[in-house]
Amino acid sequence: MRNRALCLVLLLTIFPAVDTPYRVALPGYRYEFPRDFFGHPEFQTEWWYATGNVKTTEGRKFGFELTFFRQAVSREESKHSAWDVKDLYLAHLALSDLDGGHFYHAERVNRGGPGIAGADPQSGKVWNGNWFAAWEKGGTQEIRAQSEQFQISFALKSEKPPIIHGENGVSQKGEGRGRASHYFSQTRLDTSGTISLNGKQYAVTGLSWMDHEFFTHQLTAEQAGWNWFSIQLEDKTELMLFNIRRKDGTIDSYSAGTYVDSAGRSTHLHLSDFSLIPGSTVWKSPATNASYPIQWKVSVPKFGISLEARTQLPQQELTGSTKLAPNYWEGAMEFSGTRNTASIRGSGYLEMTGYDRPVPLEK
Repeated sequence: MRNRALCLVLLLTIFPAVDTPYRVALPGYRYEFPRDFFGHPEFQTEWWYATGNVKTTEGRKFGFELTFFRQAVSREESKHSAWDVKDLYLAHLALSDLDGGHFYHAERVNRGGPGIAGADPQSGKVWNGNWFAAWEKGGTQEIRAQSEQFQISFALKSEKPPIIHGENGVSQKGEGRGRASHYFSQTRLDTSGTISLNGKQYAVTGLSWMDHEFFTHQLTAEQAGWNWFSIQLEDKTELMLFNIRRKDGTIDSYSAGTYVDSAGRSTHLHLSDFSLIPGSTVWKSPATNASYPIQWKVSVPKFGISLEARTQLPQQELTGSTKLAPNYWEGAMEFSGTRNTASIRGSGYLEMTGYDRPVPLEK
């Protein structure tokens, strides 16, 4: 359950969800690949989300994210032109220069129009302008995007099949019919390529993670924000964990997660199966005055996992480009701890929303 908050909430504010012919996420959905890598126009909201930790041969470390969003605006048949706004597409690009101590980000918005942005199984691409993610028949992906300050160009090769989150085809986020998403991830993507930053090019390798969700309704008005973790451990296992914070200060019972073993088999985790406890290290944003816990204890007792999560770069907050959109923290993390009695390390990403004010969600 990724944030996408900056773009999603802006979209919902401009084009609020109403009674429409859009399909809602219900149990029983049957995933098919490569079909489900691409667009699902029958659902109102959809996103593709890549994050990763990479480094140079000399050990300089970077984190990155590249996200694509689609929000349906209308499904009415039109006789006007290809420029009619049926879908609005947003994209977000960020780079964490962990050793250099800098955080960079950029975003763009486009209508689908005549090929400006989209998600096309025929071409094997999801794109917004010249930013894109492409799936090749052999299983390798290519992602590429650039801003004024930096550029990324990566090849991603999946070590495991896509992992389905939730139960019976849905990741339930709240009480009620359709308060859910169809959600899958590629949890271990061997990554190689280049980062160009301020005129200098770096060859890098590492691991990436790709999420894809599609839905029409999801969270409820009582839910204020969330904490989401992707964790890639050295023993070739992975965890996706999230807890949803309610406005009354409690953790919502629909918080959940997934454990993926080294062979690619997944286990659904209920809230009672894990804990996410913030530590004492807090970073206060000078831009929003929000205080974000950037040290966490992560525990999954049924798999003997106990980890501490830290970041090398406290400032990885994304502030909204408009007052309509929320601010949130999303950044590269390092994990260390034990699995049973053995030491273990890993990397991943943490996302935190609703710390300066509750995320305004559809009612």
